[in-house]
Amino acid sequence: MNNPVIIIGAGLSGLHAASVLSAKGIEYVVLEARGRIGGRVLSEPIADRPELGKFDLGPTWFWPEHEPVIAALVKELGLRTFEQHTNGALLFEQSADQPAQRHMLTEGTVAKSMRFVGGVQSLIDAIADGLPDGVIQLNRRVTAIHMDEEGMVSLDVEHAGEGKESLQARAVILALPPRIVARGIIFTPPLPNDLMISLTAKPTWMAGQAKAIAVYEQPFWRDVGLSGQVTSWAGPLQEIHDASPGAGSGALFGFFGLTAIDRKQLREERIRELVIAQLAKLFGSPAERPVALLFKDWSRDMDTSVLEDAKPLTDFPVYGQPEDAGIWKSKLFFAGTETSSHGGHLEGALCSAERAVHNMLKRIC
Repeated sequence: MNNPVIIIGAGLSGLHAASVLSAKGIEYVVLEARGRIGGRVLSEPIADRPELGKFDLGPTWFWPEHEPVIAALVKELGLRTFEQHTNGALLFEQSADQPAQRHMLTEGTVAKSMRFVGGVQSLIDAIADGLPDGVIQLNRRVTAIHMDEEGMVSLDVEHAGEGKESLQARAVILALPPRIVARGIIFTPPLPNDLMISLTAKPTWMAGQAKAIAVYEQPFWRDVGLSGQVTSWAGPLQEIHDASPGAGSGALFGFFGLTAIDRKQLREERIRELVIAQLAKLFGSPAERPVALLFKDWSRDMDTSVLEDAKPLTDFPVYGQPEDAGIWKSKLFFAGTETSSHGGHLEGALCSAERAVHNMLKRIC
């Protein structure tokens, strides 16, 4: 019997690669360092108020008019979606000392984006539910990958609190951020220098960011003609959107203007205070009393971010396939949104998974 294909990473890309292999009858195993599936997809409920819905602390949107792969998958899986709320005025905050300016955008200015009922986690769960029992192994961190002179591949795997093991692989799909691969896994023999440079040059999407979500009983800002969308130069949140889960409760989420380094110097409690103060200034006294304030700093997530990711991005990164893997090219295959021309989107994660499986099957079949 052949050794299985091993997929490292149970985020969207790794799980989609697994589903494609399942459909083709290829034996595989998915190893995930975290204690959960989803990777950078993270949809959380309020601990004592689950009826309020789930809220995305990772990716939120997809654009079906421009992203055919995810649009087709959503239809195939029968997932429920709804359009991002954009009706109403946008607020523009230039200074902490002045009131925000109110603007009405002309129709068609904002591209139609869609969200998932139950958060993006519903997509992750639907894919995982279609996989055979036992193929996903959590709390499994790959620390090294070896290839001997005969081309046999083995992986050193650490089990959280349970010791180590060595696994044999027919081939490996690395469904991880490229910088995590370069900084977190030892390769014997080493990867080609050009490939290592290519991997470390790809900033991990979202790795330097943090998200805050203020959850309310209802989206009260809509009653006064506001969309919930804000552009701010005063901060701490630089970009704010309506994050309400479609019906019932309300929520506002924001991306930070504060850099990862700035955030590290502040206590989380202080960051939360600054967020609530900004929301109250923008949306009035009802914003001072959220049911809950969710916060996720991806720069502090060791399975997402490396030291280089703390440097703020000044432009959209150039993403795409890594350089040639040299002697590893028939054994290692790269997936993940950073390895796709659609990098940074859920579409990129899916496209990269399909490309990785396609290229792998050309080599091993």
